[in-house]
Amino acid sequence: MLNVQRFVFNPFNENTFLIWDDNSKETAVIDPGCFVKSEEAAISGFIDSNGLKIKYMINTHCHIDHIVGNAYIKSVYNPTYLAPENDIPLIESLVETGQEYGVSVKPSPLPDEYISEETPIMLGGIRGIFIFTPGHTPGEYSLYFEKDKICFTGDLLFKDNIGRTDLWGGDYNTLINSIGIKLFALPDDVVIYPGHDSSSTIGHEKRSNPFFI
Repeated sequence: MLNVQRFVFNPFNENTFLIWDDNSKETAVIDPGCFVKSEEAAISGFIDSNGLKIKYMINTHCHIDHIVGNAYIKSVYNPTYLAPENDIPLIESLVETGQEYGVSVKPSPLPDEYISEETPIMLGGIRGIFIFTPGHTPGEYSLYFEKDKICFTGDLLFKDNIGRTDLWGGDYNTLINSIGIKLFALPDDVVIYPGHDSSSTIGHEKRSNPFFI
């Protein structure tokens, strides 16, 4: 079974997820947004108290709120770091972006591997697949676990909402197509975990999301 633990971090109230396999304790950190020492301590305390083994660090996309904890997670746990190649300009400009928001941030390492739809993800015996879902950024991917009926949608699809398209590389039509063609092809009972706010299901979003009804 895939376990999911959500943390809400940084001034953007971003969702950072720990996901792990019960048996092996192999774990992925999705979109590490830990920004201050207390947030770093919170995620590390949970990892340590549960005996988790950090195998992957994954960025669904690379806006500042989703990557500001990259340096900490990589330096402490040294997981394999996966991120979209098309979002590399956002990683490279992290420090400058922080300055624009009036905050000091550590530069992010560069990915060990770029994500593609062929990139394998295995946590113990649990297999995940990446789905290319650009629109909010040029490179965003969602991460889907078919057996557990769970999908991490980054900032593409939220409960009753969609991601912004007015930032660098965003495109409204691309985003709508990513949701309508890629995510809405998943079963209705798949639970989505977005990068902000609460979870939902694919079926609920098909029926109730105001951008699709």
